Amino acid sequence: MDKSKRSFLKSKRSFRRRLPPIQSGDRIDYRNMSLISRFISEQGKILSRRVNRLTLKQQRLITIAIKQARILSLLPFLNNEKQFERIESTTRTNGLRTRNK
Repeated sequence: MDKSKRSFLKSKRSFRRRLPPIQSGDRIDYRNMSLISRFISEQGKILSRRVNRLTLKQQRLITIAIKQARILSLLPFLNNEKQFERIESTTRTNGLRTRNK
């Protein structure tokens, strides 16, 4: 085969098809916390459709379920636990420094 003909042939790369994040038996509901928590970032933000690999309909249902869970206080609106820990640790060290002087 000539080099010119070889360049037009498609490479046969094998790839493993990823499993869908939501199985057919899973119910998208605000009470299903194990399912919902997979689609929220560490900061508490809803992840995008491209990151989740969801269909448009599934993403809409997930978004509605997350918002309902937040309103019913099953999920926090923001996850600022790390910020609070950092603020507490700095105030503790500052308080200790002033006491020692």
